[in-house]
Amino acid sequence: MTSVAHTFGVIRYSAANAWADFRATYTWWTWGFGWLGRMLAQVTFCAFIGVLLDDPARIRYLVIGNAIMVCVVETMSVVASSSWERAEGTLPLLSAAPARMGWVFFGRSLQWPISGSLTALVSLFVLSPFFGVHWTVAQVPALVGLVLLTTVSTYAVGLFLSPFVLTAAGARNIVSNSAYLLMMAICGVVVPVGYWPGWVRGVAQALPLTHTLAAVRAVDAGAPATTALGQAGIAVLCGAGWLVAALVAFAVLEERARRNDSFDFTV
Repeated sequence: MTSVAHTFGVIRYSAANAWADFRATYTWWTWGFGWLGRMLAQVTFCAFIGVLLDDPARIRYLVIGNAIMVCVVETMSVVASSSWERAEGTLPLLSAAPARMGWVFFGRSLQWPISGSLTALVSLFVLSPFFGVHWTVAQVPALVGLVLLTTVSTYAVGLFLSPFVLTAAGARNIVSNSAYLLMMAICGVVVPVGYWPGWVRGVAQALPLTHTLAAVRAVDAGAPATTALGQAGIAVLCGAGWLVAALVAFAVLEERARRNDSFDFTV
């Protein structure tokens, strides 16, 4: 078996575990009225800030930003779910398995970007029209693609944080929540990126959400397709960079544990 085929096999089997976890966590009823309802309430709450300001442009800005943001909230769950392996005592087995740990964990939490994409699409196409944000049929394919790109690229950010949480499982919720709140603050979700000082804008440029959201806003504004494509291309590069960093971080953690003969990952 080639290394590429082996890697896809590892991801496939890990994703099967992810799907099993998702089915054990949610039914369609609890997902639709529990999780999805919660996320729609979050978008609605933020949209009403614009309503209180009596500013249609602000309403549109907040609705679009937060409709995209909900998928990021969910993809950051990879930080917490990665720590489940430590609680279940499987890390020594994963370390001994003939597979790179980074790819195992990549597949292990794929339920979150899939669920997050559905949540964001419902927010964008079902909830947004109630606040005057309507889309043309021609815009739909681009928006769907950008939502998927947002989930995959920000999933890579969460995956990068996961190996650090494996050594401090008690911090998993703090890390995941801080990560998405930081992105919500500086990536153009509630205020323009240009509002922040230069060094903060520099940090924002390294985060895929900044560019996918800019692409969504370009589609909304009817800007030339090259504008959205340019931002999407930057997001792809950012996401790829975070994924490489995540794989390296997992490899370093794995090698460190093996070198110290301590597979409980408390080193």
